[in-house]
Amino acid sequence: MRWLLFLLLAPAVQAQADPFAAIDANKDGKLSRSEVPEPLRPHFSMVDGNGDGFVSKDEFLRVASGQAGNSGTTAANVEHLKNIDYVGGNNPRQKLDLLLPKDRAGKKRPMVVFVHGGGWMSGKKEDGLDIVRTITATGDYAAATINYRLTQEAVWPAQIHDCKAAIRFLRGKADEYGIDPDKIGVMGASAGGHLVAMLGTSGGIGDLEGSLGSFVKQSSRVQCVVNFFGPANFLTFFGKEVAIEKLRRDNMAVRLLGKEAEEIKANAKAASPVNWITKDDAPFFTAHGTKDTLVPFTQAEELHGALEKSGVESHLIAMEGAGHGFVNPELNRRIKLFLDEHLRGVEGEIPSDPIRVR
Repeated sequence: MRWLLFLLLAPAVQAQADPFAAIDANKDGKLSRSEVPEPLRPHFSMVDGNGDGFVSKDEFLRVASGQAGNSGTTAANVEHLKNIDYVGGNNPRQKLDLLLPKDRAGKKRPMVVFVHGGGWMSGKKEDGLDIVRTITATGDYAAATINYRLTQEAVWPAQIHDCKAAIRFLRGKADEYGIDPDKIGVMGASAGGHLVAMLGTSGGIGDLEGSLGSFVKQSSRVQCVVNFFGPANFLTFFGKEVAIEKLRRDNMAVRLLGKEAEEIKANAKAASPVNWITKDDAPFFTAHGTKDTLVPFTQAEELHGALEKSGVESHLIAMEGAGHGFVNPELNRRIKLFLDEHLRGVEGEIPSDPIRVR
């Protein structure tokens, strides 16, 4: 069942982080055997707890959180710490949730931090709970899901300042929470993909670090990045011939970058992960739909090319035929290989061939 739980990492590859909704093709609130991805069908009866021939959302989430089957670490062995203030100002947008194995006193685990999407103007840390439940259900990881300030409250660089403050906080509290401070990975989708890419490329950049929280001397660097369809370069996002500062101010990206033309133009450069890449950056794993009409696939290609040019390990998985969000068990298997290699030291070959999404 351990590998099955990781196959249910599907929320990581959707903008709304709702794996059940993505699989529920006819939207009737339950999953038939035919709706479940083919590799999981042999396990259908184990998930269908009441034997009615369908998987309800409750049954689905019990498996994803480790409450069904013999996963090794069940929900009863994981502690959920809610609304932890990582800055100290009691701002609800600067709080995080933690899922930690209860036996952490005797064993430090690597940490995976999820950053939600929503166009920098919506979304919440709870959107990532299914993901972090799945990750911690194996017993191999601790996990967190974070809030950050949205554009209604503050423009760039507030969002990356918050994300970096959260990483510094977790590193500063590593002993208390049973975290290995040298093994912190990040994962995010869409706007969250952009922010985790920034975490992976901008370590040590003073203007992007900020001075939030009580752990300003801790490093905000991360050890690996899983990026799902996040923007990589705002100067090319709308096409090389389009000046972002001339776009409508209600555009999601423009709202992030500021109000005045010069501010938008300067922040478009500063907020682009491709502009901060150096050879010592964290390894990247990027998955992006080739038919994405919200964040062009060319953004993933540009990021991947820039990382490889600088000598940074980068895996780009083209999700053929997919748009802005997808579910695929083979992709999730590759994610597990990537996380295990860089956070647990378990070597494995990560295929790079495209994945066709039906």
